[in-house]
Amino acid sequence: MNTPSETTIKESHMNFREKIKEEYPFASHWLKIDGHQYHYLDEGQGTPLLMVHGNPTWSFAWRRLVKQLSQSYRVIAVDHMGCGLSDKPQDYPYTLANHIANLKTLIQELDLQQITLFAHDWGGAIGMGAAVDLPERFEKFVLMNTAAFRSQEIPLRIAVCRIPLLGAWGVRGLNLFSGAAIKMAVEKHERMTPEVKAGFLGPYNNWQNRVAVHRFVQDIPLKASHPSYDTLVHVEEGLAQFQGHPLLLIWGERDWCFTTNFLDEFERRFPQAETLRIPDAGHYVFEDAHEIMVPRIEQFLQQ
Repeated sequence: MNTPSETTIKESHMNFREKIKEEYPFASHWLKIDGHQYHYLDEGQGTPLLMVHGNPTWSFAWRRLVKQLSQSYRVIAVDHMGCGLSDKPQDYPYTLANHIANLKTLIQELDLQQITLFAHDWGGAIGMGAAVDLPERFEKFVLMNTAAFRSQEIPLRIAVCRIPLLGAWGVRGLNLFSGAAIKMAVEKHERMTPEVKAGFLGPYNNWQNRVAVHRFVQDIPLKASHPSYDTLVHVEEGLAQFQGHPLLLIWGERDWCFTTNFLDEFERRFPQAETLRIPDAGHYVFEDAHEIMVPRIEQFLQQ
């Protein structure tokens, strides 16, 4: 299978950015990690807000929060390796441990202190993994439709994507995972305009560019024998140290993946947490309910 040339990749990148410039009008920044370019946004000034996305999204998912909150804070939103505008190496070890390591490298390179972590989906395990290893740098947490602990809950539609050969054919060949998400992860479909759909799907437009989307699905550690299981246990065991930190849980209650069972578990582990339940929002809560979320977030940050 042919690999696109660097020139082709740059041209594709420029064309894509032009299509979504109104939704995503931010300057790009890159950090080279192990020979690969790690993309992130860095907008505004002040106390840092670190936004960590899940699968199959990228920093585009945070765009409305970036626009609003960067007026008062420094907002950094990352693209995991293989995602968004970061490089997409085909033979890269796309594991939870490596995603955490990359995020820690960025935090240390930018010397971020007093961080408020924003995390969604896989961003919970990755972001909290960085916090567990660098606890002195983190102050507050805003977690939404995510997890940072073991669970046996996995929807059938995701489990199917883990089947050898069939999963790769569906996720990488037919784009069933990313393509389905823009329909099944939202409740207010009228908000998924052509430009918004282009924003979510653009970075994952061919077999090569969907490599991390598939690897994220494969990396869900359901058994102790899984390569990422011990990493997740490490994250889970480190959560208790943040029980005294301000935590805001925002949950779209119509999420079929990270159901309210996950919210219940967070509330059990963090009884002091504030919770914003949004009954008519789905997994992409930032699409369905950004106008509800942002004022509550601003209030939380000012406390």
